[in-house]
Amino acid sequence: MNKRILIVGGVAGGASVAARVRRIDGKAEVIMFDKGPHVSFSNCTLPYHLSGIVENSQDLVLMSPEKFKKQYNIEARVNSEVVRIDRDSKKITVRDLTNGEDYEEAYDKLVLSPGASPILPRNIDGIDLQHVFTVRNVVDIERISKYIQKQDIQDVAVVGGGFIGVEVAENLRLAGRNVSLIEAQDQIMTPFDYDMAQMLHKELMDNGINLVLGDGVLKIEEDAIELLSGRKIATKAVIMSIGVFPETGLAREAGIEIGVTGGIKVDHNYVTNDKDIYAVGDAIEVFSQMTHKPTRLAMAGPAQRQARAAADHMYGMPHNNKGVIGSSVVQVFELGAASTGLNEKAAEAAGIPHDFVYIIANDKVGLMPDSNPVHFKLVYEYPTGKILGAQAIGKGNVDKRIDVIAAMITMGGTLEDLKELELCYAPSFGTAKDVVNYAALVALNLLYGVFRQVPVTKVRELVEKDAYIIDVREKGEFAKGHLVNAVNIPLSELRDRFDEVPKDKTVYLHCRSSQRSYNAVMALQNAGFDNVMNISGSFLGICLHEYAQDTLAGREKIVTEYNFN
Repeated sequence: MNKRILIVGGVAGGASVAARVRRIDGKAEVIMFDKGPHVSFSNCTLPYHLSGIVENSQDLVLMSPEKFKKQYNIEARVNSEVVRIDRDSKKITVRDLTNGEDYEEAYDKLVLSPGASPILPRNIDGIDLQHVFTVRNVVDIERISKYIQKQDIQDVAVVGGGFIGVEVAENLRLAGRNVSLIEAQDQIMTPFDYDMAQMLHKELMDNGINLVLGDGVLKIEEDAIELLSGRKIATKAVIMSIGVFPETGLAREAGIEIGVTGGIKVDHNYVTNDKDIYAVGDAIEVFSQMTHKPTRLAMAGPAQRQARAAADHMYGMPHNNKGVIGSSVVQVFELGAASTGLNEKAAEAAGIPHDFVYIIANDKVGLMPDSNPVHFKLVYEYPTGKILGAQAIGKGNVDKRIDVIAAMITMGGTLEDLKELELCYAPSFGTAKDVVNYAALVALNLLYGVFRQVPVTKVRELVEKDAYIIDVREKGEFAKGHLVNAVNIPLSELRDRFDEVPKDKTVYLHCRSSQRSYNAVMALQNAGFDNVMNISGSFLGICLHEYAQDTLAGREKIVTEYNFN
């Protein structure tokens, strides 16, 4: 008899299972159920409808039930909620939401891909008001867009600085709205370390976003939000985006095992504790290749790979499950921001001995008119030099650099491997020594003790303690902005002024991007100075790191003038 495969939920996970099954088995009966009106849509593109970049919301719908049937002979039932699983009889109960009637369907194999739902804290007064929204599907984004336009709302508050929150805030701002982005933590976008996130903070502020950090929501009113600090922010529409939780209710009621992270527990083939029930997508718990521990990862790419593996396993095809590393990219106005693997704080939390480099290098040859700096942070295991993760922010192709690191991590690459990696080069595409190669060289110098560095996060402390800091930029650069206590000894004059550099205290050096100051450090070490350290990120990194914090907190500057050039 032909297999009967039922799938709960569509989009990246469920729809990919259905399509893969059909490619393997032309005779199987495949039925998908989704409680919403759409079984396949581009959920990652949803925020772009708010700005009009995706003008027609129906363009977000990728496949209709009719198209699934005609092209793939897959039956897709929308407005159909699976409310019960009877594992003994291998049947599910489906509720037709158009008429409220229940019916049963039998299965040989069942796939759970229910996704994850936005978190709505019930302890927030006013959370159920009609102008409070979440973003999960096409219906949600249509509802937000129509409400804002019909009511001609100008002031909108977005709560939560993750991927969806940042993208929603950006697109609302592009549509001309006054947008406040509220994040309870001290930074947005937790895949990035605190030092890297400051660039994103500045970009949001420079584009007119009212950024609020370190403050949560106490109460939602008709025309304002009251924060825990007592501050009030005027708004007539609130989009909650503080995170998601896996949809596990159906699985729990059926006795499907739930993992330690709260997601459905699966084996390496995405089989649950019931051999005839699989689970994929945002609702499951996955294995972290980086920490060797269970984790959750709500992203489309991993969901599609899980779907293929589950479908293959149904037909006896092997799968090598290496786990997830967590690669992502997001656009924040003119900046791209990409990351993969572990950041510094995640490596520390996992108890992995590590170090990092933070460099600022051009994304292409500097003579090219569209050349821009890439801020690149590489995290590696100490003392093995194994690559753990990376973050890149800039106007150029940051995703290209992070994709290289993602491949290196997956293959167990080290700093030595990255140093020797041969990449494409032409002046309009990159540099002969690419950003990633350059980062590996700096990291190896640190690993092998060639020189020492201090992170940009420690510079304020150094200034406040009146540490001896040498700025090796040229005099004209120094005049346009510098650390308040820095001594200017240009690299071009350094060898003639060695006698001005003290030997009885630690000396910290910086330039614009750390490259000239590295050369200065090496020159001083060769001249017998063993008390010198390079400042990672240098003056450009310092300005970016301090600007948002100084502006938001109203604290005293440690630079005479910010200079971002």
